Amino acid sequence: MKPKNIAVLLSLLSISILATAKVTPEEAARLGKDLTLTGAEAAGNADGSIPPYTGGSKQGEPPAGKERSIESYPEIVNDKPLYTITAANMAQYADKLSVGHQTMLKRFADYKMDVYETERSSVYPDFYYEATKKCAVEAELGNNGDSLVNAVTGIPFPIPKSGLEIIWNHKVRYRGTGTKRYNTQLAVQTNGDFQAVKLREDVRLQYSYPNQKPEDLNNTLIYFMQITTSPARLSGNVLLVHETMDQVKEPRRAWLYNPGQRRLRRAPNVGYDNPGTGADGLRTNDQFDVYNGATDRYTWKVLGKKEMILPYNAVMLAQDKLKYSDIAKKGHIDQNLARYELHRVWVVEAELKPGVSHLYARRTFYVDEDTWTILHSDIYDRRKELWRIHESHNVTQTWKKRFVPVAAAIYDLQSSRYLVMDLSNEEPLYEDKEFALDYYDPANVSKLSAK
Repeated sequence: MKPKNIAVLLSLLSISILATAKVTPEEAARLGKDLTLTGAEAAGNADGSIPPYTGGSKQGEPPAGKERSIESYPEIVNDKPLYTITAANMAQYADKLSVGHQTMLKRFADYKMDVYETERSSVYPDFYYEATKKCAVEAELGNNGDSLVNAVTGIPFPIPKSGLEIIWNHKVRYRGTGTKRYNTQLAVQTNGDFQAVKLREDVRLQYSYPNQKPEDLNNTLIYFMQITTSPARLSGNVLLVHETMDQVKEPRRAWLYNPGQRRLRRAPNVGYDNPGTGADGLRTNDQFDVYNGATDRYTWKVLGKKEMILPYNAVMLAQDKLKYSDIAKKGHIDQNLARYELHRVWVVEAELKPGVSHLYARRTFYVDEDTWTILHSDIYDRRKELWRIHESHNVTQTWKKRFVPVAAAIYDLQSSRYLVMDLSNEEPLYEDKEFALDYYDPANVSKLSAK
């Protein structure tokens, strides 16, 4: 091998080693000091527009039936915007706006971004913090970054060394351990019309259970049952997924049940850029939760940490007094209901590897340092032109000690349509529920679909 090629190989090896190296005990000791217990910078920023982290929201548990009422969020209910960004003044804030948000401001005369005081509201259970400390010095990436090793329950890489580690933090972040939730999707047409596709999702977040060892996971992070309840032509369809830790070694196990055919079949195409359920072609499977599933088709690069204006503390969008028609408007969601704040985020760029296929050639992710949640993604087509813009609107449920999505908007610039998902305003309240493992046995699916 020529010396030049040897040098390149050694360089690549050093990058690979760096990308999967565990942090030292001395680095991990920063957690709970200058870093929060989940790895964010505890201090505020220089001008005070991002405050220091002081333990998160102190909100009490809302009265029963008021969990989705803005009045139950006393730290936010009386907030007024600090300022509003429009096409007329966006140049003033350009360094803190994603390409996608700048594009939306230019494209729609009525699009605006109301920016509120930053609330570092996140708070999590003590067992999650303890598990994160342990993960910090033990967790590694295996199989070229496509699998997670020696990690369970906590954030695996609170002091990340690579883009892949940041994405893994997002994929396994804490959202509870089990829930029955409702996910309504609206594919909004150019004239503002839509038909609601209503999904019930029964989820067991196996990775997040306390008092486990990594080997207890049996290579499975999440068990997921999705039942379509409306419209009638789709009602009874069921998607069952066992989300594996290493999807290259063992692709996610997925099955589809069609009530018309009355049969359950394996669904190997539930992943990557295959179309998502009930989305009218406006999202891919790996866009569920902004990004999920295997990471092997992209290279992942950290572009740094930045202060960005992004959706946060979306209590107005979560209100159960809203109808879906109050949210979905022509061109975009009602921006009077969206709340934006200035937060520090990790910026991660995913570039499609040569020789592999995906609809999206490049994706830029903005990952919140406090919660490891992807708040926003700009998505480029194979011509490297901006194609789709994906916003995730989340709230801190302090009494549940978690940060969860209440709405997401995916804008398709080419078709001038958009998808709203993760809505439950007109549905029953989510229900925390611990589903037994045998609930997710494929043999159980046809019985459930009949209910």
